[in-house]
Amino acid sequence: MADVTNRTPQLVVMVKVPHPGRVKTRLGKGIGMTRAAWWFRHQSTALLRRIQDPRWETVLAVSPDHEGMNSRVWPRGIARMAQGPGDLGARMGRILRARPPGPVLIIGADIPGVSRRHIADGFAALGTHQAVFGPATDGGYWLIGLKRATIPPISLFNGVRWSSEHALADTLASIPGLTYSLIDELDDVDTQEDLARLSQ
Repeated sequence: MADVTNRTPQLVVMVKVPHPGRVKTRLGKGIGMTRAAWWFRHQSTALLRRIQDPRWETVLAVSPDHEGMNSRVWPRGIARMAQGPGDLGARMGRILRARPPGPVLIIGADIPGVSRRHIADGFAALGTHQAVFGPATDGGYWLIGLKRATIPPISLFNGVRWSSEHALADTLASIPGLTYSLIDELDDVDTQEDLARLSQ
């Protein structure tokens, strides 16, 4: 088994180029596609400023692939990789397999409450568990991480009902035998109602 104890932890942030009608479409149905894209752009750039830390390497997983790799939206100096095709599970599985050996966390860019402490907690959990999840209040999750001493199990993400209240439970069911930890539950922003709660 590969030794990953001295590998630099990697934080991968999944982002989409913020074109109206292509990002946060459920939010856009309530507040307008242009405003939703504007919100995502500013939320994601603020998140990237907030969570960069010398304790881990931050990498952007971008979509669409070619446009995202060349976009000027994201800060310079952060490594980028293409998400590639497929559903969310296919794309996250590809990310996990593509990164160098060592612990990896993946987060989305639409979680306003994420801080460096949450990221540090995720990596700390991988010191004693093979996987870690950050549950979201809607039944999904805002963070997933694997220790990755070996390539992730082939069953990972099989049968997951994405964008549903079953996403976390389905993902946990796809990794039988792996030890896992849950860190803080946070809110994501998918709808106008979610956004309204942030201002309360």
